[in-house]
Amino acid sequence: MFPLGICSIVAITVIIERFFFFRRIQATALAEKVLKMVEGQHMDEAQAIAGQSSLPLIKVLAAGINNRLHPAKAMEAAGITEMSAMRRGLPVLDTIVTLSPLLGLLGTIIGMINSFQIMAVSGIGQPHAVTGGVAEALIATATGITVAVIALIPYNYFLARIERETEKIEHYATRLEIALTTPPVKE
Repeated sequence: MFPLGICSIVAITVIIERFFFFRRIQATALAEKVLKMVEGQHMDEAQAIAGQSSLPLIKVLAAGINNRLHPAKAMEAAGITEMSAMRRGLPVLDTIVTLSPLLGLLGTIIGMINSFQIMAVSGIGQPHAVTGGVAEALIATATGITVAVIALIPYNYFLARIERETEKIEHYATRLEIALTTPPVKE
C-alpha cells in the first residue's frame, strides 16, 4: 500500500501541474494579433509582442519572426522544444497507470500468502481469520486499480490537449510562413 500511496501522490501532483499549465496556454487571440502585424509589415511590433510571451504557440511564432530567412526550420525547432515542454510529466502518469494495478496485485498476492500461512498454522478451524486476510489483501488490488483509473482519465485528456495544441501551432506557423514569404502589397 505504501508504493501505491506514493504513486497516487505523484499522479495527483503531475495532474494538478499539467492542468494549470494547459489552462495557461490559451493564446489564439495573441497569435492572431501577431499575424496581423506581420501581414501589415509591422515586424518590429510583432517581434516585440511575440518575444515577451512565454506561451508555446507564441514562442514558435517568435522563432519564425526572428529568423525570416528560414522561418519554417526555426519554427520547427521551436515547436519540438515546446512539444517536449507540453509532454513533461506524462511519461510519469503513463507509468503510474501501468504500475498501480500491478502493485495492487502484488499486494493481494502477498496478502493471500499471509492468509494461507495463517491457515497452515491455525488449521482450517478458523475460517474467519483466513477470509479476513483475503478481504484485506483484495484492498490492495482495488486501490491499485483506483489509482490507475484516476491517473488514466487526465492522462488521456492531456494527450488529446497536446494533439490540439500541436494542430494549432502547425496552423499558425503555416500562416506565419505564408505571411513572411508573401511580398508586401504596394499601393
